[in-house]
Amino acid sequence: MKSQGTWYVSFELPPGKRTSARATETFRNERGAKKFARAKLVDTPNVTAGTLNPHLPKRTIAATQILEWLEE
Repeated sequence: MKSQGTWYVSFELPPGKRTSARATETFRNERGAKKFARAKLVDTPNVTAGTLNPHLPKRTIAATQILEWLEE
């Protein structure tokens, strides 16, 4: 069975009512992941993204690279 998502965006949750420090959403394509990541940057600068296995080529975008990735 094929995976429903090939991209993920992980982000830091605000302090307070959280049960964990981070949350992750998955997306079918890079465009959807970029749109979501851009929206999350309003709330937190700690946003990362990447591809899920077995998607190739594998990509991991660190928080320090997010703005550059959004401009690709």
